[in-house]
Amino acid sequence: MAKTPTRTARPTGGETHQTVDAGDATAILTTNHGVPVSDNQNSLKSGARGPTLLEDFVLREKIFHFDHERIPERIVHARGSGAHGVFEATADISDLSKAAVFIKGEKTEVFVRFSTVAGGAGSVDTPRDVRGFAVKLYTREGNWDLVGNNIPVFFIQDAMKFPDLVHAVKMEADRGYPQAGSAHDTFWDWASLMPETTHMLMWAMSDRTLPRSLRTMEGFGVHTFKLVNAAGKASFVKFHWKPRLGLQSTIWDEALKLQAADNDYHRRDLFEAIDTGAFPQWDLGIQVFDQAFADAQLYDVLDATKLIPEEDVPVRLIGTLTLNRNVDNFFAETEQVAFLPSNVPPGIDFSNDPLLQGRLFSYLDTQNSRLGTTNFHQIPVNAPRCPFGNFQRDGKMQTMVPKGRANYEPNSLAAHGEEGGPRESPAQGFVTANAATGPDESGDKLRVRAATFADHYSQARLFYRSQTEAEQAHIASSFVFELSKVGLLDQVPGRMVANLRNVDEDLAKRVADGLGIALPKKAPAAKEPVDMEPSDALSIHKNMKDTLEGRSVGILIADGSDAVALKKLVADITKAKGKAVIVAPKVGGAKLSDGSQQKADGQLAGSPSQVFDAIAVLLSEDGTKALLREGAAVEFVMNAFGHLKAIGASEAAKPLLDKAGVVLDDGVTGLDGAFVKAASQRFYDREPSLRTLA
Repeated sequence: MAKTPTRTARPTGGETHQTVDAGDATAILTTNHGVPVSDNQNSLKSGARGPTLLEDFVLREKIFHFDHERIPERIVHARGSGAHGVFEATADISDLSKAAVFIKGEKTEVFVRFSTVAGGAGSVDTPRDVRGFAVKLYTREGNWDLVGNNIPVFFIQDAMKFPDLVHAVKMEADRGYPQAGSAHDTFWDWASLMPETTHMLMWAMSDRTLPRSLRTMEGFGVHTFKLVNAAGKASFVKFHWKPRLGLQSTIWDEALKLQAADNDYHRRDLFEAIDTGAFPQWDLGIQVFDQAFADAQLYDVLDATKLIPEEDVPVRLIGTLTLNRNVDNFFAETEQVAFLPSNVPPGIDFSNDPLLQGRLFSYLDTQNSRLGTTNFHQIPVNAPRCPFGNFQRDGKMQTMVPKGRANYEPNSLAAHGEEGGPRESPAQGFVTANAATGPDESGDKLRVRAATFADHYSQARLFYRSQTEAEQAHIASSFVFELSKVGLLDQVPGRMVANLRNVDEDLAKRVADGLGIALPKKAPAAKEPVDMEPSDALSIHKNMKDTLEGRSVGILIADGSDAVALKKLVADITKAKGKAVIVAPKVGGAKLSDGSQQKADGQLAGSPSQVFDAIAVLLSEDGTKALLREGAAVEFVMNAFGHLKAIGASEAAKPLLDKAGVVLDDGVTGLDGAFVKAASQRFYDREPSLRTLA
């Protein structure tokens, strides 16, 4: 006999509501209102072959609910991956903050959502893009939402420019492409007109935006916040998440091929790591400083386009974040989670960072808009009776049809005969009257930028000059590729290179040469940049850990592969805390030299080398001869070499390496201990011989 659904009392009193475990096959199926359903297979009809009857409330409710199951995706950060975990405070900072979350030994449940920024929910995991790193801590004093990115700085200094940034970087307004990328006219038109973007562009064009895994990237709160102790004393603070596995990235060609191999590469990697007990961990670090330090700097600490070098203020580790549980339902948790930077417990406060101040109200509005419409002003009763024009666009119930590409400002579209759109009018526009900010305070309400925000290039120069030669080459090549995609707006590449001359002359020349344009005159700087001491903390290559932990090695085998050598290789990789993944031409694996059948973890055609951190080619002479005719095998080796990965190979596999164009270097070894050591690295010295870099 089927059991009846359990009824749970509401907290408010005598009424009850029904809850049903969807996985319980013995529970009675009901409507949303608790009416038992007798037949969930057939709709109610007028006769066996007659029309469906309107009175079938079971059908109508089921279809109605299905029609409304989805909510609008986020404007930015639409594609995300989430997980549950715990944060444990490991240091006593009661002298800095009274927040209970920081009490040493305190354990706090968390939910973390990683995301790409520009693409839609159905885009891919591995584009060149900033990654969101949002952490919701369910503290006993209320939720603390630390909403940040994997880059410590941002494109803009003031929230007023955020809509323009997003409009410019998203798909072009008149054609709906490209998706999930900044390599197009409107983004670079806008960015080249906004010198304050330069520092962030250095990071965005670096390998930071091509992370190997969500588990091997840093997180930053971006803004300057405040910590407040029990006595009311406030200190400035920057928040950092440091991955226990260290930093790791891919390279551009590899990222492109990962998109083809596995659109869900990062999402799958995070899910499987947690599912197998390899829980990702980050240490929470803080940079704490006072007003005297802030006043002594060449930059404004409230400027979100600036960072504080770790050499000036070391990062102090105060806690550990561990992700230990995957979500039970993607929609219910990852999609519906709502982060609000305004959620802070006592002991944490906001600074006057103008970008942060704008976020404090915009996030609440964003979450509300996902259930309604932003275009309520187009309803007749709300519509103005005078002409109006701005760059606000789209949304539900949009009844206007704006034409052209002008949905951001500033723009130079009019120079090419396109409609540039309306402009601000100081003479006619609304101006706030100067007023005190409070009954006991003095000051003006101003729409201005502080003079201390005028240096747009010094830290961009610091970032570039802190990179290795290989990283600098990647940055230059990234600028060349993206600016090469700028079409009709031929003034944009030169304008961007003119800005880059304020960063580094060699960088500007490399980009100009790559684009085939003359080196333009240096753009005037609002404030001349200064040289800062290079910071090793800004380089991925200088922070990579020489370890196999958290990384995988693809081992290509075929019939006749040496059984003893395979067993030893797997043991060596496992001992080094790496993951050995056996790949064979067939799903069933291969017959080894001792006659045993070795099952494969992946089939060659569906397991390209770009999903591994290193590869080993363990073949017999006959196996090599067979795979020389297999395009997937040649590409397996060729791409690993081209992506600067270690390659270990048996002597018999040499013809396959030769056909794949492999040239001996420090990253090409036999299958002894040297391979396991090499597998934890990338061999960037190989790159200039493989491809043209700017």
